[in-house]
Formats: sequence, C-alpha cells, structure tokens
Amino acid sequence: MTSALSHLRIVDLSRVLAGPWATQILADLGAEVIKVEKPGAGDDTRGWGPPFAKDAQGNDVSAAYFLMANRNKKSVAIDFATKDGQDLVKNLIAQSDVVVENYKAGGLKKYGLDYTAIKKIHPGIIYCSITGFGQTGPYASKPGYDLIAQSMAGLMSVTGNPAGTPGDDPMKVGVGVSDLFTGVYAAVGILAALAHRGKTGQGQHVDLALLDTTIAMMSNMAQNYLVSGHVPSRIGNTHPNIVPFGAFAVADGHIIVTVGNDTQFQRLCHVLGAPELASDARFRTNADRVSHRAEANAALKPLFAKRRQAELIAALEAELVPVGPIYTVDQVFDDPQVKARGVVMATEPGSGIQTKLVRNPIVMSETPLNRIQAPPLLGEHTVEILAKHLSLTPQVIEDLKSRGVIGVRD
Repeated sequence: MTSALSHLRIVDLSRVLAGPWATQILADLGAEVIKVEKPGAGDDTRGWGPPFAKDAQGNDVSAAYFLMANRNKKSVAIDFATKDGQDLVKNLIAQSDVVVENYKAGGLKKYGLDYTAIKKIHPGIIYCSITGFGQTGPYASKPGYDLIAQSMAGLMSVTGNPAGTPGDDPMKVGVGVSDLFTGVYAAVGILAALAHRGKTGQGQHVDLALLDTTIAMMSNMAQNYLVSGHVPSRIGNTHPNIVPFGAFAVADGHIIVTVGNDTQFQRLCHVLGAPELASDARFRTNADRVSHRAEANAALKPLFAKRRQAELIAALEAELVPVGPIYTVDQVFDDPQVKARGVVMATEPGSGIQTKLVRNPIVMSETPLNRIQAPPLLGEHTVEILAKHLSLTPQVIEDLKSRGVIGVRD
C-alpha cells in the first residue's frame, strides 16, 4: 500500500531530539527524509552511549539514543560550512517540500540556509525552525534545552513529592518531554502548512519553541491558575482535580487507581469492603473528595494495604474501576497487550543499523505504518541521493569526497 506521505521529500538539518523526532514521525508516515549530517561526525547522538548497537562483528555502530529518533531516514554527509556543501544542500532543498532545522535563531544565515534565503529559491518551501525560545522575543538568541524548558515552563514546579516530604526537590520528567512534544507539534504544524500550500501554493515558516510547547503541555495546571489565580504545587502522583487518583501501596507492591466519577468511587468502596465511605458527606462527590483530599486518602490507604496486587486489580477491573500496575521497563515489553499490539518491531534486513525499535503509535487502516527501515549509518546514502536527485556523476562525487565536502559510507 502507498504510504500517506510518500509524495513528500524532507531535508532534515536537525540534530539531537526535537527536530529528529518530528522528521521521524513524517518518515514513518512515508515521507522521504534526507538527514544531512556533518562528515566524519554526524548527529551528536550517534555517540551518546553506552549502550551502543553493534554490528555482526561486535563493533559499536551507534548509540541507542540515535536509534530511537532516526529510523526510516537516509543519511547524507555534507559539510555545509563549505561553499560547495551549501550549494549541494540548496539544490536538494530546491527539489524538496520541507526543511526542518534546530539551530539557534539566525544560526543558518551565515550559510545561506536560513528561511529568508531559501524562500528566494523555493517560495513554496515549508521551513520549520525548532529552538528553545522561538524566533522572536528577548530570549530568541539563547540556546535552549529540554531541562531548561521544563524548568521555565513550570513543569518541574508541579512534578515531584509535595513540599515538606522526603525527596521534595523540583523534579524533571523521566524522559525529554519538552523535546518530544515539540517534535510532535512540529510535525502537526508542518502537515498543516502543507495543507495550506495545497490550497494556495504558498509556503511558510513554522516556528516552534521548546518553552512555548512546554507551557502548552501544562494544560489543566496552567488553566487552573489562569481561572483561579492559585499557583499549583507539587502533589506527587495525585491529581489536582480528581480524588482518589494515584499510586496506592498494597500488600505486595503498588497499584494505580484513577477514579473519574462518583459511580466509580462507589464501586471502588464496594470492592475495598467499605461501601459506607461512598455515602460519607465528605466523599459523596468528586468536589467533596477534592475538598477533603487528605481525609479521603487516609481512609482508603489501609484498605488498599490489606489486599494483594493481582487479586485487587482483577476485582477492580471486574467492576470497571480504572486500575493498573506500575511496570518497570522490562515488564512493559512482557505485557500481553503490548505484545498483541506489536509495539516492538525489528528493522528490515539489509543496510543500516539492524535492531529492534518501538514502532510509531499511529495505526491507520488504509495507509499502515508497517515497515521500519533501519536507522542509517553516517553517510550511507550520500552517493545514492546526490546521483539520484542532483544527477552528479561518479567523478564529481569522488572529487567532492576527496575535498572533504561530502562523506561517503564505504
């Protein structure tokens, strides 16, 4: 079957995570993504290990970090600090639909690869810039990183244990959510810009900032503040608007319970052998329970502590109370639901870095995402792309290689 975006070509000038995550989404959906990397070095994350994937001879070929954000792409090694390298990249862009870059604002201007310069040679280009703080504002020139975005957007102030309890320092999320969400928003913005171009023929600049994205991710926390003026604080695994919600200790571990309405609370109390709690004036409605959070949790905790994990999960599931275990990463991949959904896929045999990867979570009935090309080796597709798209002869390619303008995977 034809992939949804098989008609698109993308020049990917981005590195590390937010940009590569965006282009990987588009590559999964079928776009041809040409990842432009520095000869001899490549994306910094190729070396962000251990752990490293190994080749058939047991040699390290790439850090796992690189693998998770660069499947289904082609690697072209071009040094665009050189005039010839700049010309090669410009010629590739002239035949492409999208450019994605995550240099500092204005960082590509000295190479003639900024939006203003590219727009002159390709007015219909969709040019997506991803930075820490965006293309405008007093912080535009500052470098930005995921951790800084999490801290400045307030995310760390609401993540972690409540103040005054053990381990109550502000805490980042366990993965780079600011980078990852920015990549997702970037992919959405690019697709919207392509839809607009399809109607008007007009290209545009798509401007994504890690800080903007992370503030948007604050969702109900941000909206609660804007409505009430009350500054949210760290509340551990609980929820500011729902009780009971979070982790509860049982006799042999912990479980997660997320009670979303009063009927579910009644069922929870029945399973726990304390139906009278559901009719207690302090706990009758969710608003009552939020107002009496400490009392509600104090009443429930000893009831959970008497039960064993598997037995209680089964009993709550039978009563349609949302519940689940807290898995370690190895347990995630052993779960029968995860296996049934085919979340882990092996890369297609052939070139590239052979490994297992977590698939794109999008499932489409008519244009399925059912292939995974291996993350590319550095410069693996340089000759193929320059010959196919720019019609360069072997002699010209060899000359560029000898002068260090391009890198070629031998």
